[in-house]
Amino acid sequence: MQGTLREIDVHTIINLIEFGQRTGELLIESSTGKFWFLFFDNGELIYATDTDSNLTRLHDYLHGLGLDHALDQLSSSKLGINVLEYGQIWALLESKILSPTQAKSILESTIREVLFDIIGLYQGTFVFEISAALTPKLTRFKFSQFSSEYLRQLQTWKKFYPVLQSIDQCPVLLTQESLPSLSSWIDGKTTIRQLSRYAGKDVSQIGQMIYDAIAVGQVAITPLAMSVPLQVKVQSPRILCIDDSVTICRAVEYILHNHGFQVMAVSSPIKALSLIFQHNPDLILCDITMPEIDGYELCGMLRKSSAFAKVPIIMLTGKDGFIDRVKARMVGATEYLTKPFGEKELLTTVEKYCKR
Repeated sequence: MQGTLREIDVHTIINLIEFGQRTGELLIESSTGKFWFLFFDNGELIYATDTDSNLTRLHDYLHGLGLDHALDQLSSSKLGINVLEYGQIWALLESKILSPTQAKSILESTIREVLFDIIGLYQGTFVFEISAALTPKLTRFKFSQFSSEYLRQLQTWKKFYPVLQSIDQCPVLLTQESLPSLSSWIDGKTTIRQLSRYAGKDVSQIGQMIYDAIAVGQVAITPLAMSVPLQVKVQSPRILCIDDSVTICRAVEYILHNHGFQVMAVSSPIKALSLIFQHNPDLILCDITMPEIDGYELCGMLRKSSAFAKVPIIMLTGKDGFIDRVKARMVGATEYLTKPFGEKELLTTVEKYCKR
């Protein structure tokens, strides 16, 4: 199931998944290029994220619990590319740094936060892929029981405009007596969204408190940035990712784009061939197991062309056997990256062959 948000709204999409008791992943992409992933098991939400590769959201929730350095206590581990945050929450739980109640609360808050962001979207695209459920599971969230709540939150938030224009604005205290429940966190640098995470309240509740305090002169709000300083434009390396999983494509695209690369991601190897010759990428990430043409065949074809004989080709696969590595080398692959891989592994491999 896929399409545009002009044809169908997010509210209806999630309801269809729930009523159909579907298990898999829903990818939402806004018209501005932001991504969200929602994971379902028999129609119920078990996790949602916005591919926060820097774990900023998790750091905020841990800060609200007084556990600022909790993530530093974890040993590094391989995690799925688009479930980094989920894996860290489970690692904190298994290490007994978080209690089951705290871990469940963070997961549910994250789901609620993502739903608040996407329910009002009317421009963008979506893709739902049937796949095995994300495991292990700690919470189950039935959207139909809370959908009206998010519509009310959005309506409430809209009433604050134009005083409050974005959840990324930062309030500033004008009097020491204002907002005692939030004052310890309000420093002119902490956003409304972060205050929501620290206090364990939804954004519309925090917005109401800030709005009321502004009305009586206790709080001011930082304006939205209206301009961006001019910068010298430098041509960044072009990366092409070919993987029949749309989820992997979008996650790779999101991560590399945020680190200064130009990225194109396609799920069809046939379509990829035309893009390769049109755009001359500086590096190619290519899945091995694909329909129509597998990664070995595609790599071999490119190596026969003088134009792509020396272009780095990194093979992506869930296989980690010796024979697969040998086959990849035989067809001219530059390197081999085994899925699941983390953000650091991806960036280290790409930057090894493709300097920004």
